[in-house]
Amino acid sequence: MSEQDVPGLKVSAGTGGVATLLIDRPAQRNALTLAMWAAIPGILAGLAADRSVRVLLLRGAGGTFSAGADISELHGIYSDPDRADEYHATNVRAEEALAAFPHPTIAVVEGACVGGGCQLAVACDLRFAEPSARFGITPAKLGVVYPAVPSARLARLVGPARAKYLLFSAELVGAEHAERIGLADEVVPDVATRAEEFAALLASRSPQTLGAAKAIIDSPDPHATAREWERRSRTAPDVREGLSAFLERRAPRFHQGDGA
Repeated sequence: MSEQDVPGLKVSAGTGGVATLLIDRPAQRNALTLAMWAAIPGILAGLAADRSVRVLLLRGAGGTFSAGADISELHGIYSDPDRADEYHATNVRAEEALAAFPHPTIAVVEGACVGGGCQLAVACDLRFAEPSARFGITPAKLGVVYPAVPSARLARLVGPARAKYLLFSAELVGAEHAERIGLADEVVPDVATRAEEFAALLASRSPQTLGAAKAIIDSPDPHATAREWERRSRTAPDVREGLSAFLERRAPRFHQGDGA
């Protein structure tokens, strides 16, 4: 897949099935504009349709994940209630598209991961952070009502009381604190290398198993979702390949789309 460019966003697919979505406004600490929010669902749809993609890394340029929404833009948007409604609807569509991406997603967090940036990180399946990373959700500093979708997603991830702590205080918490409450999954010094290595590991695993695990865990009806995947798996090649590889003492050669 050739690299795609949207102002402030950069998409690339490396070798081994690992794609990267880069938030690329380092001079603005990777603040997200309305145009960037609006572009994210289409970018993700293109990556989901690319059969070579098995894992997605979400990163920020210049040592910062994202400082959140572009506040200078928000000031004008909030002058009109209808524009504010549409802005938040666009914002939530981007978040939901990321959460619904069919393959594993990993947020690679360096520096600040704040506001809308943290919203996107929470929508990923996993979050790997460097020790100096800082997380925060800051609408209480602005008088903004945080939408229902990200509020509920945050509460599912860290628990209601910890979600309230973050939303009530609007304070930034360090990576160690974030890991302790489940907001970060790993904290490592060379987070980019670690995330790339882990993504490569996931890309070597069964797309059928990973897709099923993500769908079942995220489903409101996990039993029904599991039944669908289990039935589909009976005639798909993943299990046969995996068992054959084990008996032959070789690495399995899974293909994207197996069992999907």
